Amino acid sequence: MGKRKWLFSGVALFVVLSLPAMRQYLAVSMIGQMLIQIPLLVVSGYLLGRGIQGRCETIQDSYNHNGIPGFLIALFTSFYWILPRSIDAALNSGWMELFKFVTVPLLIGLPLALSWKKIASIFKGFVWANVVSMCFVMGWLYVNAPVRLCNNYLTNQQVALGRTLMSLAIIVFVFFFLKIFLFDFQKTSNH
Repeated sequence: MGKRKWLFSGVALFVVLSLPAMRQYLAVSMIGQMLIQIPLLVVSGYLLGRGIQGRCETIQDSYNHNGIPGFLIALFTSFYWILPRSIDAALNSGWMELFKFVTVPLLIGLPLALSWKKIASIFKGFVWANVVSMCFVMGWLYVNAPVRLCNNYLTNQQVALGRTLMSLAIIVFVFFFLKIFLFDFQKTSNH
């Protein structure tokens, strides 16, 4: 896919997610906001990053050595937007929703696009292991919390999100387990 197509795809996805009807539709449930809207905003920033990747190599090389700084920006921004308090704030304040629509694509998706290829393979494995464990732990927290963690959503939505997060963590874990121990093992045994 050409650079312009990446750029156009990222902008188009962002515009669709920014439409008032789409924002309202996805914000109705915790699953819609945390597992559809926020990841799609990340994807829109990632696509933008792929679209500008070649144009800013010299600038990026001066601050994003081995992809670690860009990845850390994405990681800490992700930590902020996984917190229930942040999700509530984005629903209660137009300014916080605007902040979400700016920071998620530009501080998670864009840095990931510019950093992921530069990161060493062992570090990528560490990242995926942490993503799986964080999803499972947050899911467990949402299911077992004695009170509502997000004031804007009912307890049953919180439990549904928790179960979905735990299920996703298990699916991703099984996928990587099979990939590493079955498919990669077969490749090495054939050589």
